Amino acid sequence: MNFIKRALLSMKARKGRTILQLFIFTIVCVLILSGFTIQSAANKASELARQELGGDVTLSVDREKQMEAQQKESSSSSSGTTTERRMFESTPVAVAAAKKLAELDHVAGYNLYSNTQALASGFEPIASSSDTSQSDDSTSSAQQQGPGGDSSDTNRPQMVQADLSVSGVLDSATATKFKAGTDKLVSGKAITESDVGKNVVMIEKTLAEENDLKVGDKIKIQSSDEATTVELTIQGIYETTDAGSDAAANFSFLNPYNTIYVPYTVANTIKGSDAKDTVDSAIYFMDDAANISAFEKAAKKVTAVDWDTFKLDANDATYQQMIGPINNVAAFSKNVVYIVSIAGALILGLLVMMQIRERKYEMGVLLAIGEKRSKLVGQFLVEILVVAILSFGIAAVSSHYVAQVVGNQLLTQQNATASESTSTTTNQRGPGGNGGPGGGGPGFGSSLTANTAEIKSLDIQVSLEDMLKMGGIGVGIAFISVLLPSILVLRMNPKTILTKQE
Repeated sequence: MNFIKRALLSMKARKGRTILQLFIFTIVCVLILSGFTIQSAANKASELARQELGGDVTLSVDREKQMEAQQKESSSSSSGTTTERRMFESTPVAVAAAKKLAELDHVAGYNLYSNTQALASGFEPIASSSDTSQSDDSTSSAQQQGPGGDSSDTNRPQMVQADLSVSGVLDSATATKFKAGTDKLVSGKAITESDVGKNVVMIEKTLAEENDLKVGDKIKIQSSDEATTVELTIQGIYETTDAGSDAAANFSFLNPYNTIYVPYTVANTIKGSDAKDTVDSAIYFMDDAANISAFEKAAKKVTAVDWDTFKLDANDATYQQMIGPINNVAAFSKNVVYIVSIAGALILGLLVMMQIRERKYEMGVLLAIGEKRSKLVGQFLVEILVVAILSFGIAAVSSHYVAQVVGNQLLTQQNATASESTSTTTNQRGPGGNGGPGGGGPGFGSSLTANTAEIKSLDIQVSLEDMLKMGGIGVGIAFISVLLPSILVLRMNPKTILTKQE
């Protein structure tokens, strides 16, 4: 009798065992195919997120190198009788050098930042609860006199506490807080590269309402030493959701409502002539986060930048936060494929071994009448492959729904874990507001990651490639589960098998 026909008759005669094998094999195939489809969906989502978000690279002064150099210089001069305490000085970035890097490959866009503080002239800033710097003339006079209270020294610059935070940018739409969604333009126009050299400004909605200001009106701001006054035309009004920091209660310029956006050239004018054609930092937006390393490598060859003074920092926190949960889901599904494949092979192997041991007499008789051992093994393979084919069909139909539910559930859990981690990190850093002058530069203000839209679901699609992978593993499991038990029995001769049969 043909061994294929014998296999089909055997399966019919042993329906219970066949159904059990079908059930186990189907679960194995569904889990394997679900794992592959989840991986594929996660990879596609990661690829899409990488292309949409890209990555940011910031050019700024290398503070660590500066501090190390100052410490060495201080140590070398310590043998003298008088040791002068050295102060940290920030080195600005030349605009021409920053633009050289913007011309490199993989740069989708860039922004320049120049931040400072200023005094409101002719309009009132939003007062902070504990800020008494503008409360009366005597207080102002005391502050102008300085800590010593001596106003007789007319050669010393008379400094007063600033009440505005000036964020000089090349393009306000790509400024840190606007990209994060913390700040949003509500009327007028944003600041763009075409506004460089113009005296225009964007002010916060609350500041505008308190002073009855609107788009088209003019305001004046002064440098902290009151030596420079600039008249600005309001071309845009934005609204902020930034809660500010605890320090904002004591200093008006740290109040988020008192942050104004201007072209970086205006901020440089407030700073003074030494700041001309320079910026505090430059940020470059990559076309793909995967190209950050290539950009940094190419940038190091640009001689216009003094790399002993400046450095590049990759700011891909937004991308990493978004794809972190996706990568965790993909890694989990990959482990599921491995575990299920091994466990499935072992379980099915045990079932087939039990089945073969029960059919020793049948095999002994077939061998005694001249049946080839290879055909006996072929019979067992046909039996398990028929079960495998049926399981493949069921898995192809059902795995999409299983993968969709499991994948989204895993992603939800990972997003929750990532959110808790981000919240913990933020709390450890302490209350954050503007974090420094201007409040609009990279690293200042609310974290970009705070408003990052999570990927809450995966687009699960069963592809032909995933089916072929599952089929290959399934066939491999079928062969392993049959061959190993068969070898243990078929190595015996017919006489031994029949004589040991009880």
